[in-house]
Order: sequence, then C-alpha cells, then structure tokens
Amino acid sequence: MQDSVLSSEFTSSPELVEKLYKNGVKKIYREGDIILDENSSIRSIPIVVKGMMKVIRTEEDGREILLYYIRAGESCIMSFLGGMHNEKSIVKAEVEEDTEILFLPVDKVSLFIKEYPEWLDYIFRLYHKRFEELLDIVNAIAFKKVDERLLNLLMKKSEILETKILIITHEQLANELGTARVVVSRLLKQLEDSGKLMLGRNKITML
Repeated sequence: MQDSVLSSEFTSSPELVEKLYKNGVKKIYREGDIILDENSSIRSIPIVVKGMMKVIRTEEDGREILLYYIRAGESCIMSFLGGMHNEKSIVKAEVEEDTEILFLPVDKVSLFIKEYPEWLDYIFRLYHKRFEELLDIVNAIAFKKVDERLLNLLMKKSEILETKILIITHEQLANELGTARVVVSRLLKQLEDSGKLMLGRNKITML
C-alpha cells in the first residue's frame, strides 16, 4: 500500500511513486536511532514516509548543532549530493520521533532524474528549502542571542510535533544549539520566569 504523503508530492506522476516503492526498501526506526552518521558511505537516499528526523553537524571539539528537520514527504539533500558524487556523509541524521523511511538506492536516484522531470523538481525544491533553513541558522548564530535561538527552537519543535508539551532534556537542547547545558538551563529558567514556558522533569510546556 502506497502512502498518500508521497502521492501528494508527485501528483502528476503516479508511475514515479510506484517505482519509488518498487525500488526502495521501507524500514521503521525509533526515537534516537541514527540513520546516517558522519563519514559514512551513502548507498541509499532516505525519504521520510511517516514521522520526522533531524540533521546534525558535529564540530571537531565534539559540539553539535542542529541544521534542519526532515518531515514526512521530504528527504535529506545532503544525502542526495553526497550519494550522487560518491562522497561520504558530512552530517548525522537522527530520528526525532518514531519514523518510517523509504531508502532509495543511489543508482536509482540518478536514473529517475533522467526519466522523470517531477523527480528533478522535487530535488530542486528540497535544495531550495534546505538552503533557506541553513541561511536562517547562519543568521541566528551571527546576529541573535542564545535566548532568542532557544525560544525559536522550542517554538519550532512545538509547531512541527503539533504539541505544547516537549519531552526533551536540557542537554539535548544544548547540543542542538551548539552551546553548554548550564547556559540552556539558566535561559530556560529565565523564560519560565517571564511566563513563556513551564519546566518539568525532562519536559517543557509551552505557554
């Protein structure tokens, strides 16, 4: 059975959707699973069918920073580019919530570009979206204070997950922002005092 999320992405080409499922391998992952690690070979491209995962970049000193989320119907443009050029991954992809992923072999990615204009358009749309998100990250790091970035991250998570209650630790938030846990804890307390959120044990409720 084909999921409507991919059918809605390629409304003008049901044949492409059929070939994606015929040539791809579907797998289910749990929250926290690592789909792709840095320096790993890219043999297939992940397309999220259900759920969500996040793409992270790790610095030499071990600090991490969140680059973007991949939602249902989307894929990782970094995987596209690395796989097509036979390069190793420069990012890590981690499951944010229980997720179903369709893995498409790299050779099929190139073949479908030649056969289906809708597939090439899909890749360009993903590239454009990720480019804008990365520009936002650069802008936030360069011009915004950490408290603004923290609040924006929490609001984005709340929107994406469609819930006011976020189950997350201060350490996880610190990793995604590329800062120290003690900084995040202090800023969360300030946000709570200002009435923007309420803190619980490994839980944050947006107000």
